[in-house]
Amino acid sequence: MLKICNFTKSYGNGIKAVDDLSITVNKGEIYGFIGPNGAGKSTTIKAIVGALSFDEGEIFIDGVSMKQDPIGCKKNIAYIPDNPDIYDHLTGIQYLNFICDIFGVDKLERNEKIKEYSTLFGLETSLGDFISAYSHGMKQKLVIISSLIHKPKLLVLDEPFVGLDPIASHTLKDLMRKMCNDGCAILFSTHVLEVAEKLCDKVGIIKQGKLVAEGDMQSVIGDKSLENIFLEIASK
Repeated sequence: MLKICNFTKSYGNGIKAVDDLSITVNKGEIYGFIGPNGAGKSTTIKAIVGALSFDEGEIFIDGVSMKQDPIGCKKNIAYIPDNPDIYDHLTGIQYLNFICDIFGVDKLERNEKIKEYSTLFGLETSLGDFISAYSHGMKQKLVIISSLIHKPKLLVLDEPFVGLDPIASHTLKDLMRKMCNDGCAILFSTHVLEVAEKLCDKVGIIKQGKLVAEGDMQSVIGDKSLENIFLEIASK
């Protein structure tokens, strides 16, 4: 579903933020993408979702090139960023309808999904309020709901649990696994390594722009924890 081939991104200073990265996330997989701050995770994620241009390498979403057909790729993607920076002047329901309009979700389906997910995340009574009145956690829940309504083939999450209460975090984990069971692919970046170890099928560790470890979770960690492996790699 997601295939990154020899992706390299350099900025104006000539330093490579990401250097020759290649990873694949298949349908039905949750792929943990982890690394220290400044390792190149956010650069990679922004390129995957079409928010950052790049010159070297290729990114394919369901076989479609992000360079050649970015709109075609974005139709199949949902992105949950680490900071829910959304339109404060809209109400929650206006924002969700706006997202549904972009992705062409019909009225009946959107109403069903909005009701289902807003109830799951305890946001149903706040959808008529302006987003400017939402707490960080409420904004995060709204972004999560908006990302699920159009049934994406690829879900990209960057620190999605920041600001969520334990119930909402548990709900999101259950939904992630259910989506994978239905054929979705998920790329998941987090610093909460215990969650990544329990949730992810595969893991890739990036350091200074290079992929330094990758594989099935169990094959990467062996008889250690993901935290121990990460600390060993980060300290080298």
